[in-house]
Amino acid sequence: QVQLVESGGGLVQAGGSLRLSCAASGRIFRVNGMGWYRQAPGKQRDLVARVTKGGTTTYADSVKGRFTISRDNTKNTVYLQMNNLKPEDTAVYYCNAEVVNSGSWVTNYWGKGTLVTVSS
Repeated sequence: QVQLVESGGGLVQAGGSLRLSCAASGRIFRVNGMGWYRQAPGKQRDLVARVTKGGTTTYADSVKGRFTISRDNTKNTVYLQMNNLKPEDTAVYYCNAEVVNSGSWVTNYWGKGTLVTVSS
């Protein structure tokens, strides 16, 4: 089994910063893409940012220029640096990872989520 453990959420004032971390552990041969998604109350879960194993990044338009995704392949960990936070960034943030096992099966895993609240 594979576990994704997120950390770094919390309460911050508008204009502030937070850094989220997500570490994948367990029966892992390789981790392909990793990313962050978020879900606000009453809304669907949307992509925030993704990064490939090679470092290619993708961002939602709403966070471009404010958020930066990065990863440490030696630790199977992905980070999300969030700057200039806005109240509309308030949501539960979920980590996602595409994990390849020794048999070359690819499975999509999700973390349990971490709450980010931005006050105005």
